[in-house]
Amino acid sequence: MEKTIGVLGGMGPLATVDMMHKIILNDPAPTDQAHLHVIVDCDPKIPDRTAAILEGGADPVPRMVASARRLVQAGADVIVMACNTAHYFYDQVQASIPVPILHMQREAAAFAVRAGYRKLGLLASTGTVRTGLYQACFHTFGVDIVTPDDALQASVMQGIRAVKAGDLDRGAAAFQAAGQALLAAGAEAVIAGCTEIPIVLRSGPELCVMDPTEVTAQAAVRWAATGGGFAEAAVALAAGDARGAD
Repeated sequence: MEKTIGVLGGMGPLATVDMMHKIILNDPAPTDQAHLHVIVDCDPKIPDRTAAILEGGADPVPRMVASARRLVQAGADVIVMACNTAHYFYDQVQASIPVPILHMQREAAAFAVRAGYRKLGLLASTGTVRTGLYQACFHTFGVDIVTPDDALQASVMQGIRAVKAGDLDRGAAAFQAAGQALLAAGAEAVIAGCTEIPIVLRSGPELCVMDPTEVTAQAAVRWAATGGGFAEAAVALAAGDARGAD
């Protein structure tokens, strides 16, 4: 029996729409009625995650938990969070509800292993970079992560804020320049490790972009259609050398 996908959103709103858009595009349904049921809770009042982690800002967990519980009450069987940095608080939110939350970094790491990557650059919020969300998951699978220096990271944050404010061209320019710098530092491709980034940065002739939003959307569709997803695949890969396994 098909399951219902819940999207814990608002962090930010445009990234939430991007997640839902990718869920729909990855659902191979020939008609409206064949599509999976998706429930979205978009709460832009969830406090800033990076500010909470690095600056002692307001705790986002209570509103994240409230959003997750609303999704469960509305019928969600599995949840995705349309924000990378929010996964720093993953364990607290997951412990508050009885349904699984797909973990974006773990899903992305499993995808990277399947794709055969060995060294990836990380474009993400300063909160995501400094807490090592991607580094920890990817190093488990033997994939190295290259991060920007302080000046370049400041530029990435300016780009993220620009996209949140609706200045998509400015954001795209910042991310493209940072991505090129990471390629020059030895990365095979770059991870769009903030959900604002893949809204404006896509793979092209000069830059290969790995999109965790897309990967998580694909996993959510698989989970909802079959009752399982890449979360289990990631555990299996961590337990042994299954690089490249299908």
